[in-house]
Amino acid sequence: MKPGDFDYPLEEGMIARYPPEERGSSRLLVLDSTTGETLHSRYAALADFLREGDLLVLNNSRVVKARMFALKTTGASVELMLLEKHEGMQDLVLYRGRLKKGDRLTAHGHDLLVCEIAGEGIARIASTEGLDLPLLFERHAAVPIPPYLKREAEAVDTERYQTVFAERPGSVAAPTASLNMTPELLARLRGKGVDTAVLTLHVGLGTFLPIRVERFEEHVMHREYYEIPLDAIEKIHRTKAAGGRVVAVGTTVTRSLEHAAGRPEWDAPETGMSGEADIFIYPGCRFRVIDLLLTNFHAPRSTVLMLTAAFAGREHLMKAYGEATAENYRFLSYGDSMLAGAGVLTGVRAESR
Repeated sequence: MKPGDFDYPLEEGMIARYPPEERGSSRLLVLDSTTGETLHSRYAALADFLREGDLLVLNNSRVVKARMFALKTTGASVELMLLEKHEGMQDLVLYRGRLKKGDRLTAHGHDLLVCEIAGEGIARIASTEGLDLPLLFERHAAVPIPPYLKREAEAVDTERYQTVFAERPGSVAAPTASLNMTPELLARLRGKGVDTAVLTLHVGLGTFLPIRVERFEEHVMHREYYEIPLDAIEKIHRTKAAGGRVVAVGTTVTRSLEHAAGRPEWDAPETGMSGEADIFIYPGCRFRVIDLLLTNFHAPRSTVLMLTAAFAGREHLMKAYGEATAENYRFLSYGDSMLAGAGVLTGVRAESR
């Protein structure tokens, strides 16, 4: 198996360029990863497929305003894209234009200094006035909606490219499987006896990048900083011990949990855990923590598509994508979702029709 096995025809008309008019009104394709059986439902009906004793794990990272233009002393314009937070630091930008160490920039009346060229197209910048860089971007920058939407950010994106439980600023891309989660749905899940746990993974621009190599082993995975509180880890262990299922809401939650579970302190932690998740999950990888995965429909050759295929099985997943295409599901960040897992349809088909 190679990255090219994860290509499929994604037509422009399949991509959801705007969120649904009402949050939570999107569709949900439910896939049994053992049998390949599918059921077409609604995101708002998620509680029908979960049961008392299950644990829903959410990513509470908040998307920051990250796209801004600055001027060089020559008058040339430079586009700056603030990169995700890592261990408290958020001072790196992806730039489009020409920069070198020592360049001075002006943005919205504030002076900036290029402190370092940290990589190809990446610079470390600082305010010469001592202003916190993320605060400067929050005041003046635009919402960093995905490039495949092929439009500028609009007023609707300020609210809708953000989850209802977002708390900790640092992401430059949304944990999209949660964008249609509503307070009403969370209340319904709690009423059914489904508990919730929260972690933080600051999502980076690397989540949009396709794999451009032909061997999995050659791909260098982007790193994203995560924190998992002790109470979340303890809830996961208690859920597993009691026979409940851990439901990862999104690939960001999955990467955090599966990366942390590979560390020796996972089984008996004394504190919360944090780290840089650079785990590349593709078919053949073993999942240690999650039992169900709620996720969106992903772009061809993307690492998140390969993660989903690793969990649901490539053949089952690509067949389900074919069904979603035929049924006019909406794809990518603002689109519809899929719930996958072994036995997820057992005992629920009749009540969910």
